[in-house]
Amino acid sequence: MPDPEPAQRTVEEKAQRAGSFGNNAAHYDRYRPGPSADAVAWILPTGAGRVVDLGAGTGGLSRLLVDRVVEVIAVEPDDRMRAVLAEELPTVDARAGRGDAMPVEDHSVDAVIASSSWHWMDVVPTLGEMARILVPGGTLGAVWSGPDPDGALVEQARSMLGGERGGESLGDGFDEFISTDASRPFSTLEIPDGLPFGEPEHETFIWNTALTADELIGLLGTFSWMLLMDDARRSGLLDQARQLLADVMGVEGDATVDMQFRADAYRTRLLD
Repeated sequence: MPDPEPAQRTVEEKAQRAGSFGNNAAHYDRYRPGPSADAVAWILPTGAGRVVDLGAGTGGLSRLLVDRVVEVIAVEPDDRMRAVLAEELPTVDARAGRGDAMPVEDHSVDAVIASSSWHWMDVVPTLGEMARILVPGGTLGAVWSGPDPDGALVEQARSMLGGERGGESLGDGFDEFISTDASRPFSTLEIPDGLPFGEPEHETFIWNTALTADELIGLLGTFSWMLLMDDARRSGLLDQARQLLADVMGVEGDATVDMQFRADAYRTRLLD
């Protein structure tokens, strides 16, 4: 049987990666940080009452919205992720749906925000859905959050990845931890011609979070490339990362190290 065409493989791979998080929903909820509060405040329009968290996952963004707006509607296609959100955030209206099929009334929400989920969307039909559910002049926001590739800890790890210790490379696979989600090659919001949205504004937010070795390893285990590994390879990589943290960086037990995070935030408005 011939291999699928490249475009088909890309679609299938994207679907596989997008669906990988649900198998580890509780772990994702525990270790994957949401966006910064400052990024959310920058995206939200003044006086926003009803807001959609699109691709809500386990609720990292919704947690920051519940005290800022009147009503949060979390749209998430994965039943397992949505179940964690519903249990943790009972005041949020969690609904099954996708970017191109949101179960939300016409022209009924002030903003739609996608937190580290826009790259999973089918852009044109999703923008069409947003135009349907947003009020005139409503806000479309997208934000990507993750380890900052220019942060001190990432730079320190990167500088050691080319070295060797005991004849074994320190960087076998661990380099993906500091590059895959941090680089985020699709972390931009672009509006195709002919769709009723203005030119997006962009702002960057930087913050530090003190993490233990367990929390760093937990964070590593939330990335889709890691979740799709076979058990043996994943276990080996996690062991290697823990050893690197302890032996080279001195991070073990209750000791913490500052991880610099970066959020790239975008906002635009539905044209009247």
